[in-house]
Amino acid sequence: MSRKHYRFLDHTADFGLEIFGENENALFVHAAAALFDLITDTALLKGERQRTLEVAGQDWPDLMVNWLRELLYLWNGEARLVQHVNIERLEPTGLRAVVATDPYQPDRHTIRNEIKAVTYHQIETAPWQGRWRARVILDV
Repeated sequence: MSRKHYRFLDHTADFGLEIFGENENALFVHAAAALFDLITDTALLKGERQRTLEVAGQDWPDLMVNWLRELLYLWNGEARLVQHVNIERLEPTGLRAVVATDPYQPDRHTIRNEIKAVTYHQIETAPWQGRWRARVILDV
């Protein structure tokens, strides 16, 4: 996963991310990449196990928060690190994706940042200047 599609936003006591994608599908893939780039060096991940996730939301911003929360649960709840995401279905109220993960191995993976939660604070997910953009605040 690549860091080219996001940047940090100044935000007191939390991480703010601005994520870009050429379309809504790419935006959700890049959001997953940004989240796990913050957590660990994703270049070391192999994507050993795949899992299908289905996530619902009321609209694009709600779906983005729920998507990132579901991915964060894989780390915080199951000690799985996300290497790759393939979105199979995406609409404003839901998505289906196949997520490739590795189990956390302390001797192999360095944790860069502990992310506690994905917040609704200042959430934005919408078309922007001919592509898509999301702004997300993460509680650390």
